[in-house]
Amino acid sequence: MTTQQETRPSAAAKPVRWAADAVAAMREGARLRLDYSARSLWSIDRMIEDIRQEAAPYEAVELVLRGFGSYAGEVIARQTGGEWWSSGGDHWIRTPDGRLWDPIDEARRCYTGDGSLRLLCRDASDGASRT
Repeated sequence: MTTQQETRPSAAAKPVRWAADAVAAMREGARLRLDYSARSLWSIDRMIEDIRQEAAPYEAVELVLRGFGSYAGEVIARQTGGEWWSSGGDHWIRTPDGRLWDPIDEARRCYTGDGSLRLLCRDASDGASRT
């Protein structure tokens, strides 16, 4: 157990910062208050859909999507007791049932119209409650 506690800060450092940056940007730019609740992911999914409909090039929104995905990962971690894991520059959430979730990639899939951070959180939370 000590090993997991020691690895979490280094694995979580970047995505936690990216999530906090997304929260600050939404509060200041869009006047949207994000509270790390599963319900707030509805707003994030809508924001990504709005960006997608504007047909912004992926390169222009890549960092925003990373922030939204990191925010969703933090929501999942808080809802389930999961932890951030990283390898090779990629970051995932590992829920207590042992499953890995990739909210950053899910945000990218949302941008292509084939994903939902809200549903990812629901699925991760449902699995955690069954253990």
